Amino acid sequence: MKEMRIQELARKLNLSQRAIRFYEEKGMIRPRKNPDTRYRSFGEADARRLQTIMSLREIGMPVEEIKALLDELDRGKRDEVLHALELQRSMMFSQFVELKHNMHTADRIIERMKKEEEFVWEDIYELTRGLRRLRELRSAWRDHWDFDGQAPLHDELVRDGGQPFNAHPAYDAALRLIAEWTNPRKAEQGLDIGTGTGNLAGLFLDRGIEMSAIDQSIGMLKQCQRKFPSLDTKLGNFLAIPYMDHTFDFAVSSYAMHHLTDDQKLLALDEMRRVLKPHGRVCFADLMFVNEEKRSSYLRKLEAKGKTDIVARIESEYYADRSRILQWFDDYDYVTKVRQLTDLLHIVYAVPSRMAY
Repeated sequence: MKEMRIQELARKLNLSQRAIRFYEEKGMIRPRKNPDTRYRSFGEADARRLQTIMSLREIGMPVEEIKALLDELDRGKRDEVLHALELQRSMMFSQFVELKHNMHTADRIIERMKKEEEFVWEDIYELTRGLRRLRELRSAWRDHWDFDGQAPLHDELVRDGGQPFNAHPAYDAALRLIAEWTNPRKAEQGLDIGTGTGNLAGLFLDRGIEMSAIDQSIGMLKQCQRKFPSLDTKLGNFLAIPYMDHTFDFAVSSYAMHHLTDDQKLLALDEMRRVLKPHGRVCFADLMFVNEEKRSSYLRKLEAKGKTDIVARIESEYYADRSRILQWFDDYDYVTKVRQLTDLLHIVYAVPSRMAY
């Protein structure tokens, strides 16, 4: 292996000597030192490691995170490295989505200035306040349910009808109905959002449909990849779907949206519309109420029966007001079809109106 002095290495990588010394001081590279002259010498392994550092810096990863990632590589923990890279990609997509909203708002401000003789700062403030609200919605989501911990038992839990409260009623029937209503053609591409261990995506794979899937839980994705090695999976969530605009023909989801607040659900629908092609359709099954009146009535009945534990369980989640979901689809010119399978489980299918005729 050819040994290089720092000057030669800097020329080889088009990197400054100062940068090489910086990474050495951080303990990210460890050149050999001549015991007599104290000169440092670098091998090909050092060059490759520096190229790795430079590449990760190019995609925006902070130095301390790169150091931690390299330490994991040194310990042979490939899965941890992969998780770190997926997390970085997910963060980049969040920034990408935010930037798109910023640019859209800037365009609206410019358009308004061109059309109006008098510049009204209050109107501009209202537009930018909407951006802050969107940013808050994306950053506010937290995993309060320990999905990583649930992952190994997920497939057993969703089919355990003996639980005091079944959070996945009619599970297999709902997944089959989503696949039936969506009815994709062989050439189409689909996305399963909040895939969990991939059971819904697996139904489409069985039909020969090309599928991608996302989940915010690395534990769930590991189970999913074990079951469906051919499935394209990415770390991500409803509020910043890690795919480019107009990628998919349809988007599906099951038993996942009730982990979003009502406002976050509408933002999630916006994100689905972004990654769908113009004809793209949506189908999802989840726990929800027809409207707020039905919610209040249902909870009162449970309280009257002394089932306060179930009331507390429902109120710890964010079961949708179905009327708000349907109103959003109506506002964006979708035709919808709905079916209520149990007291709480509903399926919603939505198609852009220009496809409905």
